[in-house]
Amino acid sequence: MHPMLNIGIRAAHAAGDYILRYVDRVQDIPVNSKGRNDFVTEVDRQAENIIINTIHKVYPKHSILAEESGQHTKDTEFLWVIDPLDGTTNFLHGFPQFAVSIALKFRGELDQAVVYDPLRQELFTASKGAGAHLNNKRIRVSKIKSLDGALLGTGFPFGDATRLELFIKSFRTFFPMTAGIRRAGAASLDLAYVACGRLDGFWEFGLHEWDIAAGSLLIVEAGGHIGRIMHDNKETEPGSIMAGNPKIFEEMMHKLNNLE
Repeated sequence: MHPMLNIGIRAAHAAGDYILRYVDRVQDIPVNSKGRNDFVTEVDRQAENIIINTIHKVYPKHSILAEESGQHTKDTEFLWVIDPLDGTTNFLHGFPQFAVSIALKFRGELDQAVVYDPLRQELFTASKGAGAHLNNKRIRVSKIKSLDGALLGTGFPFGDATRLELFIKSFRTFFPMTAGIRRAGAASLDLAYVACGRLDGFWEFGLHEWDIAAGSLLIVEAGGHIGRIMHDNKETEPGSIMAGNPKIFEEMMHKLNNLE
């Protein structure tokens, strides 16, 4: 296993252990609002500090991009992209779908990835060129060949009426032709589920780099595709993405680029 992946795993486990201490006492956690329906807790902040400290003990010159504390730029070719608690709203409501997401970029390219679900003790990992794994077992995207019968994941946009209208159009397109659509509330896990075949495809508008970095590498290393959503022959913002196995991805791309 790549030594930098090992550090990412160590950091994810440490953050996950910390998060689990508060699962049964969320009512005691101070909560702040970053925006409409966008919350941050002291658990998010402390989990992020744990991850950053774990990384910097071994790689003190590496840069960091983290959801809560932002960019920590140093003179290095390495950038760690961190979401310490993806699914904070779920966590606060006791809804068991949240994860720690950590990715490493080398010279701007995704190189290592960790998505850790501390409740289920599921560890998704990937190294560039070395495949993707779930608890050390190799994973692959699903083999379904069309949207007919496929299970898709998505996320609801909030705070932007333009994205909401676009999402409604996309939902209206996919819903009648699939086996179902799931909205679980933690994009990193949704992408990990695409990588291991639990979901056949995924799309969402308006995500951030820390939401998707680790999951993106998992999907690619599991044999899938991920890319930016096109609409009216124009790319939307970087955080609007679709993913799936190769067949599903192509069909989703066609449908999303021709929304009515």
